[in-house]
Amino acid sequence: MKDEDVVKALGALAQPHRLRAFRALVVAGQGGLTPGVLMERLDIPANTLSFHLKELTHAGLVTQTRDGRHLIYRAAFERMNALLGFLTANCCEGTDCAVPADAPCDC
Repeated sequence: MKDEDVVKALGALAQPHRLRAFRALVVAGQGGLTPGVLMERLDIPANTLSFHLKELTHAGLVTQTRDGRHLIYRAAFERMNALLGFLTANCCEGTDCAVPADAPCDC
């Protein structure tokens, strides 16, 4: 991924409604969701949801297809995985940097 694409994707996710919508589409999997279902699940008005889905689509994180009279939105898993790969590339220069699950918290 290019830096510009990463910034666009992260910018799209840096808004609560868009982040919630994207996560709902990730949970839905390849079946995707219609805007009506997303509106009900997220309790977001139609015009607001439409704006946020457009932003996610523009960032390449969501795809839209038509199924008869219905629009189906799906998370773009390939793009999501590319973003995650970009963010974790060269993590800790190849050394083990993950904190063990049973490690005590120093909070």
